[in-house]
Amino acid sequence: MNEKKRQNVFLRLMCAGLLLTSLNVTAQSEAKNSSPFRNHASISEYIAYKADGSIIVSGHRGGREKGYPENSLEGFKNIIGRMTAIFEIDPRLTKDSVIVLMHDATLDRTTSGKGKLADYTWNELQQIRLKDSEGNVTPYKIPTLEEVILWSKGKTIVNLDKKDVPMEQIADLIRKLDAADYVMLTVHTGAQARYYYDRFPEILLSVFARNWKEYEDIAISGVPWKNMIAYVGPSINDENRKIVDLLHSHGVRCMISVAPTHDKLASAADRHSKYLMEIATHPDIIESDIPTEVNDALKAQAK
Repeated sequence: MNEKKRQNVFLRLMCAGLLLTSLNVTAQSEAKNSSPFRNHASISEYIAYKADGSIIVSGHRGGREKGYPENSLEGFKNIIGRMTAIFEIDPRLTKDSVIVLMHDATLDRTTSGKGKLADYTWNELQQIRLKDSEGNVTPYKIPTLEEVILWSKGKTIVNLDKKDVPMEQIADLIRKLDAADYVMLTVHTGAQARYYYDRFPEILLSVFARNWKEYEDIAISGVPWKNMIAYVGPSINDENRKIVDLLHSHGVRCMISVAPTHDKLASAADRHSKYLMEIATHPDIIESDIPTEVNDALKAQAK
């Protein structure tokens, strides 16, 4: 091959490489622009009830998928690499007031450590490793809430449950990270909802409305319905159907949790059958320890 031909081949290869790079960048840009988590407006639209039959999946305690610990950054990444999901997570305080993720007040069940989390400083926790869903010690460390919130932006929604962290400290961290546009906070009372709304008027809240007393407590809080999703219990049934219908009339998505019930069944086939049963009751959000299995059930139901 003479020099001119070699140059022509080189130029064609260069052009092909540039075209592939351009297509890849374009695909990534389009995926980012179509994400429901790209900004506050898209998140609010994603969360709002639309009567379109759509169901959001939420990882309870961040999910307990096989091989991964609950409340772990690695577990979140594994799940959103396989599906679209949001996550309920559990902030707790260390001895030196660092906010970390841990459901239990003690370390024994989910880590290689022993005793109360509050007896450890953040530096001392660096020597401890998380256990996976089957109790095996992994290489993964306990994450801070700050690193998880920063990671979540544009990728998902993290819903902060209420544990032992004072609301003032949660508010301070949200303010520091400018995260009010993309995090969600679980509140147990109308007063708690109002506390956060007064400081962050656009904040998204996960409220309790399992019965009429809880519904009325939220209703009189003065917090706009557009800021909320509502947890209505482990299932939708005759006992809460009227509350669900009323919440829907306000544009509020209703969430059930299968974590305390169907997730505990030993057989994947049995879990799948029960998930399909719950899907048939038309919840708007399903919270689960095993979100990928719930997602598989949703796909099977859609066929």
